[in-house]
Amino acid sequence: MRVLIIEDEKPAARRLQRMLEQLDLEISRVVHSVKEAIEYLSSATEPDLIFLDIQLSDGLSFEIFEHVQINSAIIFTTAYDEYALQAFKLNSIDYLLKPIDAVELEQAVNKFKIRFRESEKSNSVSTQLQPIDLQQIAKLLGTHHENYKTRFTVKVGEHIKLFTADEIQLFYSENKGTYINLANGRNYLIDGKLESVEADLDPKQFFRISRQVIVRIDAITDIISYTNSRLRVKIDSFKELDLIVSRERVKDFKAWLEG
Repeated sequence: MRVLIIEDEKPAARRLQRMLEQLDLEISRVVHSVKEAIEYLSSATEPDLIFLDIQLSDGLSFEIFEHVQINSAIIFTTAYDEYALQAFKLNSIDYLLKPIDAVELEQAVNKFKIRFRESEKSNSVSTQLQPIDLQQIAKLLGTHHENYKTRFTVKVGEHIKLFTADEIQLFYSENKGTYINLANGRNYLIDGKLESVEADLDPKQFFRISRQVIVRIDAITDIISYTNSRLRVKIDSFKELDLIVSRERVKDFKAWLEG
């Protein structure tokens, strides 16, 4: 029984690995990002079970399914709230709320082992749970907020400046930092990773066009066809990077534009 762990927080990954080894599970590999997971799953023998963190350092783990066909059983590990977790129940997916409890982990593993043994008896190759509506889950996880963040603070020397979300043209990551861009062309470093910023933004106003950039709809001045079925976005205040909508996001981007 082969197990893959996909978790970007290395201490959490090591802890989970130790807990699973105590349950006599063989850990085939531990990977820490969307990119690493895609590379591994594209070349290695598919695991029987995947422990999958929702939010990884370079994006949401749902991006993995856009590149690789996966038939493994999946147990999600997540810090999302109880409301969002209803999506997992509706789709018959096992989940563990962080920090992972040893008893709950053992119960989830036992549930999988029962399904695994049943599949072996029936000579079924697949150990996957009931079909997963990943788009529905991603939408629920990405859009459920009682209140979206509307103000961001920036430290400039000894001063702290405050900007509203409506003043921000886009968010982008560069050299391990996260920045905002304003209409006057100025860029400021803010706290937090782009992934955590994305989770706090109103999805009707902001869209993540790539792993590196989130744009505001009212800031877009032009959209141009680009190579390999991609799109190029123009925002007048921003000259630092080419704003390219990645190919796998083009369809969702167009739907976002139409509201």
